[in-house]
Amino acid sequence: MNFIETIKQRAKKEIKKIVLPEAQDLRIIKAASIAIKEEYAEIILLGDETNIKELAKNNNLDISKATIINPLNSEKSNEYAEKLYELRKQKGMTLEKAKELVKDEVYFGMMMVKQEEADGLVSGAIHSTSDTLRPALQILKTAPDTKLVSAFFLMVVPNCDYGENGVFVFGDCGLNQNPTSEELVEIAHSSSKSFEQLVEKKAKVAMLSYSTKGSAKCELTQKVIDATEMIKQKYPEIEVDGELQLDAAIVPEVGASKAPGSKTAGYANTLIFPNLDAGNIGYKLTQRLGKAEAYGPLCQGIARPVNDLSRGCSAEDVAGVIAITAVQAQK
Repeated sequence: MNFIETIKQRAKKEIKKIVLPEAQDLRIIKAASIAIKEEYAEIILLGDETNIKELAKNNNLDISKATIINPLNSEKSNEYAEKLYELRKQKGMTLEKAKELVKDEVYFGMMMVKQEEADGLVSGAIHSTSDTLRPALQILKTAPDTKLVSAFFLMVVPNCDYGENGVFVFGDCGLNQNPTSEELVEIAHSSSKSFEQLVEKKAKVAMLSYSTKGSAKCELTQKVIDATEMIKQKYPEIEVDGELQLDAAIVPEVGASKAPGSKTAGYANTLIFPNLDAGNIGYKLTQRLGKAEAYGPLCQGIARPVNDLSRGCSAEDVAGVIAITAVQAQK
């Protein structure tokens, strides 16, 4: 059984309701039909019911068990608008503006999650990351023990002995552009928890750089060195090392040579990139050249499960993220 099939089996143990605000996109309808057929999540589709059903019918997709809600005529719209107004009035929100916002499928979906009428939300196939995360932060806010919202990719590399049998968490590859040392600490902390929740193995965290253990010295490497020391002091339970080059982080022979005595070097499964350039390039190289499955950008640090999608995602990618979101929503 491959990794994402294991996630789907875990999702089946405690079925969750996942809301999909982009039901006008065929990939979303296909993913919904997969989740419904395989019975690992209850699906809520947002949009015009006639158009959604027509799209499904024209493509021979069965979504008969999905709940379809149109935010433009939902009986919940006024309730959601009033709640949104109460949440945001200190930030200048008016009731009239709230009523307009809940007509938007993403805002409506976030209110469903806020009101516990859905357990998680997946968006981003046609919306930008900011259009997904802005309402998430406005409505759901950050988790109680989190100082920074960040994004990660769950990477599943075929025929790979590195990481956890080819499974890695890459962070942050989708949100924070040039994190400080302090922000890298929080990204590493959240990423280690995400790895352990989804993979059910101990996270081994590598703080990546173009240098290993002082082989180069500059402002860029010092940021990673400082972050590593901060993590060890603030979160001593995390198995972490840095600064490490990628090969020293994941290849045992290289790790032993470049960082002798390190328990993490050569065996890392959770890779923390120094900035968004490195993270985004790294995950796309792994995906395209290594033929890896890339699920994300998945969000960490939001009070309820909300996950972004790459706009180049396939229906199968979306189906996998639905399963991941369902597992994140389990208690």
